Amino acid sequence: MPQAEPATAERLQKVLALAGVGSRRACEDLIFRRRVTVNGRVAKLGDKVDPATAEIQVDGQRVVTDTKLVYIAMNKPRGVVASMDDEKGRTELADFLDTFEQRIYHVGRLDADSEGLLLLTNDGTLAHKLMHPSYEVAKTYLAEVQGPLPRAVGRKLQSGVELDDGPAKVDSFRLVDTLGKVAQIEVVLHEGRKHIVRRMMDEVGHPVLRLIRTAVGPIRLGDLRPGGFRHLSNAEKAALFKSVGD
Repeated sequence: MPQAEPATAERLQKVLALAGVGSRRACEDLIFRRRVTVNGRVAKLGDKVDPATAEIQVDGQRVVTDTKLVYIAMNKPRGVVASMDDEKGRTELADFLDTFEQRIYHVGRLDADSEGLLLLTNDGTLAHKLMHPSYEVAKTYLAEVQGPLPRAVGRKLQSGVELDDGPAKVDSFRLVDTLGKVAQIEVVLHEGRKHIVRRMMDEVGHPVLRLIRTAVGPIRLGDLRPGGFRHLSNAEKAALFKSVGD
């Protein structure tokens, strides 16, 4: 006997349309052209799915169809604590994100003195993978450091420096600009240890004066104003899942 459909099952084209893939007619065309899979199987017109549990892909890209899941990019201002409930009463993320009914959590660390891109979600599985070192999701930082900056600094950071909790190195290093005694650099690394960029720059003798995270994996800060946030697009969500192998 065929397995009974869950009470929450809906027509696949409706689920795709509600997820923002396109109009129902366009989604029907995608299904007809065999560009949609459900739980690894090529979908067909007439299929029904449970949007909360089905893993749906269009052209190999994951589509989030559970409307309860939230994926947010925020530009955390300097001085704001990366917490939704700070016990010391300091300015925190919740002061900017109190419009959400769902309880959302920040993905990874960004200390109070640092600013820039912070991802927030209530998708615990994805958040865990983004933070777990085995998935090696890269993070990009723009830093202002004490200059002048010798050429050897970049090579040293890429070859690795010894910190009190073990060696650390950047994936890439780029000198962006020099402004008097201040150098602006871009570093990419997949390390997640606390204050890792600041500690590495201290170790090479060029302390960080300002630190901005500009990207997490495929998600970029863009022109988000400090304190502003936006929902990730379908393409961004698909890219995030791809970055952790989903």
